[in-house]
Amino acid sequence: MGAPIVHWEINTKNPSKVFDFYRSLFGWQIDPAKEMEYGLVLTGSKQGINGGIGGSRGDAPNFLTVYAEVDDPQETLNRAVSMGATVVAPVTEIPNMVTFAQFR
Repeated sequence: MGAPIVHWEINTKNPSKVFDFYRSLFGWQIDPAKEMEYGLVLTGSKQGINGGIGGSRGDAPNFLTVYAEVDDPQETLNRAVSMGATVVAPVTEIPNMVTFAQFR
C-alpha cells in the first residue's frame, strides 16, 4: 500500500492575508493559534484532507509542504537521502501530536 497524504501546509510571509484569501475563495474555516503564526484549516468537506497555513521564517520563500504517512519515518528519510534528497528536518516528535521528518 502507498503512503497516503495526511496533511498539507502553506507557509507564507503574510499568513493573515492568506487566511482571508482562502476563507473568501473556498469558504474554509481557519482557526489561528494565538501563540504562533499558524492556523488549522478545516475545509468542511468529507473529501480530501484538512491542512494548515503558517508564517515562513527569515528569508525563506513562500512554500507548500505535503505530509505522507509512513510506518517508519527514519527509514523513509534514510531512503529519500539515498535517492538524492536533502534533509530539511530530522525525525522530530511532538509528544501526543505527531512524529515527522522533512526532506526536499
